[in-house]
Amino acid sequence: MKSSWGFFMNKFLVVGLGNIGDEYTHTRHNIGFDILDYFVAKHNSSFEVDRLASKAEVGLKGKKIICIKPTTYMNLSGKAVKYWMDKEKIEVERLLILVDELAVPLNKIKIKPAGSDGGHNGLKSIQEILGTQQYPRLRFGIGNKFPKGMQVEYVLGKWNKSEEEMVAKKIERSAQAIEDFVLMGLDKAMESVNKLEL
Repeated sequence: MKSSWGFFMNKFLVVGLGNIGDEYTHTRHNIGFDILDYFVAKHNSSFEVDRLASKAEVGLKGKKIICIKPTTYMNLSGKAVKYWMDKEKIEVERLLILVDELAVPLNKIKIKPAGSDGGHNGLKSIQEILGTQQYPRLRFGIGNKFPKGMQVEYVLGKWNKSEEEMVAKKIERSAQAIEDFVLMGLDKAMESVNKLEL
């Protein structure tokens, strides 16, 4: 069956992970929201509140990109991902999760085709509800320069002034990586971003 946008292979779901609420705005843990806000604005679209998420649609060279920011809180992100995958009939290969990553340095972005949740509650929820670790994710490095026992405060904290310029550049580069993923495929997107040091 065709959709009005042609075959389903022309449809993608990009999910920015984060928590709703002013206290979480622009924190390290909410970088998925910030990347998606930038990407959607760049393509002159905007978000509307919808089922389990704020949702925007972006058209890119005949491809339709459904962009969602779950409103479920981080540890239930999988519910929103599953709902929109089912509703839009999007295969897991055309799903891209945008996530903060302690294990990646601040000057890097890494795209992976699959992998464990690495202790990240958003990825844990997605893995549990989808029943697989085999889904692409863009890991936005937040580094791990925090005192012992202060991981939660660090992840839920705001960027330092000294980091802001780097973060802005990386958000811009992450938006480009979404376009690469949609237009050129996962392997090319990985090639273009994984060796990059900003």
